[in-house]
Amino acid sequence: MTYDGFPPFISAQLHYLINHFAHPVRVEQAWSGSKYSNTLDRFTLLIPYCLDTIKWDVIYNAEFPHAPPDIIFGPEDEDFHPFYNESGGEGDSRSIKNSLATWNNKDPTRLLALIWELRDQYMSYQRKRVGEVDDDRLKFEICTMLSREGIEMHMSSGVEKPEEVKFAVPLMDMNINKMVVGCPWRHPQKISLQVIYPVNRKYVSAPSAPHLKLMSTPALKSLFSVDDVKLPPWLDGMCMAEYLPHLEETLERQVSEAVSLIEVRRRFIEALAPLFGRPIETDSVFYRKSMFFVASGAFSFLVLFFLSTQFPKQQPSLMLQSSMYFNSQGMPIKSPLLTDYPWSPRWEHSQMAERTFEFLVDESVNFKKYCNEAQLQQNQH
Repeated sequence: MTYDGFPPFISAQLHYLINHFAHPVRVEQAWSGSKYSNTLDRFTLLIPYCLDTIKWDVIYNAEFPHAPPDIIFGPEDEDFHPFYNESGGEGDSRSIKNSLATWNNKDPTRLLALIWELRDQYMSYQRKRVGEVDDDRLKFEICTMLSREGIEMHMSSGVEKPEEVKFAVPLMDMNINKMVVGCPWRHPQKISLQVIYPVNRKYVSAPSAPHLKLMSTPALKSLFSVDDVKLPPWLDGMCMAEYLPHLEETLERQVSEAVSLIEVRRRFIEALAPLFGRPIETDSVFYRKSMFFVASGAFSFLVLFFLSTQFPKQQPSLMLQSSMYFNSQGMPIKSPLLTDYPWSPRWEHSQMAERTFEFLVDESVNFKKYCNEAQLQQNQH
């Protein structure tokens, strides 16, 4: 994002927060608190928490730059008072009190330190709320998961929705970033299990399975999609401590396989070169995309290969793009995605490349005709 419109000291602190926070924080909106100036000095932060986001408004006052910002929490968290202890005194957290007491608007790291400390306090606040819920099953589940690090909890309640407790459980002690050669990711890539329990304040002899959903950091989709993972069944009477080991074992195997498939895709793209020439552009980390410039007689065009994480079980999608013909908006004419052509995941890479090349030799004739017709229609208009 750009930081235009903010005073330099806010811009520096916001820039440092966005680029150095351990989780990908975003600014949803920014506005000015002054009637007489358009200077931006307040904004809404979207902060990842429990596989969701919490919204906090950060309120600076550009007219008093030396003062620390106020933080306004969400309407669901009206009981969250990190600056006060239960007796009403100041300083429930010494680190937060120090963070504000030693505030220095010229130090770009100060906003990050404040938000990090507040998020840490928020985690403790939510854990305390969950621990106070009068539900025997939840109390048991919490006890069985205490030894696991990094679990986040969230108690959700409201007039129009039933009470529920959400857990975010980090899975696998794997450093996925280190497994990828030339890793482009700035943040560690993680997979977590979201577990949602309805709150039952009455005894239930056979409680139903919780709602389970696998989630990952967004960038991981370049390598591995959790949407392709089939979750193991939740058996009657099961608890999380029994469920997680089998799930983690399955995921570790599938992530390792996904990493090995990078090399499989690379070898396929290499096998295309003797037939199509050297690619003019290739994704050289995950080998998910590649582009070739080819000619059929006087007709030249680009061939784009899109390889999924399921390659070679799933064949590449192809697209042809003209280098000579353009539509009425001045954009190169493109074919629809082509996926219906001879393919077998059991073929050698060289055979995959040859059969794809044979298909495209015939398809180039159809594409040339398509481009000519599109050009003719454009000229008539």
